[in-house]
Amino acid sequence: MASSGVSVKDDVVNEFNNIKIGHKYRFIQMKLSTDRTAIEIEKTVESGKADKSPAEGKKAYEEFVHQLPSDDCRYAIYDFHFETNNAGSRDQLIFIVWCPENAPTKSKMLYASSKDALKKKLVGITHEIQANEHSDLNHSEITDKVLSRVVN
Repeated sequence: MASSGVSVKDDVVNEFNNIKIGHKYRFIQMKLSTDRTAIEIEKTVESGKADKSPAEGKKAYEEFVHQLPSDDCRYAIYDFHFETNNAGSRDQLIFIVWCPENAPTKSKMLYASSKDALKKKLVGITHEIQANEHSDLNHSEITDKVLSRVVN
């Protein structure tokens, strides 16, 4: 349980394992439950073969970014597909903490204080991104961040 008292539902861990091991989803989006006592899955979007081409992967990522709410926080795990100079195509899991400026202060505080408990349950995340506006999730910048930590 997080320092905020918020728990992580079991299906969050189960679906995370599906994205980590089987690349079943393009992304998993999570939110606080209505009573704000648990982190639960809000949405999953299955991967498609087209997501693996650079152009389609970028388009899918941009669609994900633009569907994030402008007035509340979310967590997401994104199976980020990218090309390296020497090693070809790769996928890495990115943990995104989305807290837009227009989100309620209480929501921002709960998401911030619950983040570490969620991360501890989701073993295998390679990158964490804190985003407050859509431009913080620019595809090119995220690709550069991911590539900076990849050994070719």
